Amino acid sequence: MASTPDITPQGATASFLSWLRRDLRAALCLGYLLALVIASVAAPLIAQHSPIEQSMDMLAPPSGAHWLGTDDLGRDVFARMVYGAPMSLYASMVAVGVGLALGLPTGMLAGYLGGRVDTVISRIIDTLLAFPGIILAVAVTGALGIGLTNAMIAVGIVFAPNIARLIRIQTIVVKNELYVDAARSFGMPVRGIILRHIVPNAIQPIIVQVTVMLAGALLAEASLSFLGLGVQPPWPSWGQMLARGYTYMEIAPEQMYAPGIAILLTALAYNGLGESLRTRLDPTSRSRR
Repeated sequence: MASTPDITPQGATASFLSWLRRDLRAALCLGYLLALVIASVAAPLIAQHSPIEQSMDMLAPPSGAHWLGTDDLGRDVFARMVYGAPMSLYASMVAVGVGLALGLPTGMLAGYLGGRVDTVISRIIDTLLAFPGIILAVAVTGALGIGLTNAMIAVGIVFAPNIARLIRIQTIVVKNELYVDAARSFGMPVRGIILRHIVPNAIQPIIVQVTVMLAGALLAEASLSFLGLGVQPPWPSWGQMLARGYTYMEIAPEQMYAPGIAILLTALAYNGLGESLRTRLDPTSRSRR
């Protein structure tokens, strides 16, 4: 008789830790992201200076007093990097959360009901996908108003059609399985079928897609802040710091290094975690065994 998998909290924790030991990439990505979260929470303890306090020591190189130098207004770059981390992480979470809230139910409804409902929703999705993402985000931000939350809501609206299209395809595949037909024949209501059968068996690709979109949202925040539509002065974000550093690229190029590298590493961590999850959730993968 085959043994049943251990689904207790202790078994799930042991399985998770075992996966991290086998997958160095996933361990490094999660460790980096966890360090960012800890730095965001402990920002007042880590940063020696205020992120918005100005001084006459402008565009100073790295030193013992200012580990990453100062910007064009004499503000400590290290402090702004630390205080900008939660802004960038918050931006990613808001954008992906809005995309999931809009895309998941819409795509699942289209895939499960089919017919005219599927046709109408699919045409709307195709229409939204026809617009360049950054142009659509700028247009929505202009309608909602300038600010980080509004900008990330706009990015989430841009993400929603991709999520809807992916979950629609997965729903169509799963709803034609024999166990779904059996549940339907026993009189299980539509809500029960969706929650107990469709969602658990169709959500794996969405989990992987979320990690990719987190990286995309981080880059979108940087782009919108670069255009002045994200975090507003004097509060920092990595994208805003990169935009200010670009202005002084010829005389103080080091201003761009810290925010640029932080954005790059965080995007790589999200993408690396997504690739590890894809391998982990792939039923044909040998590493899952």
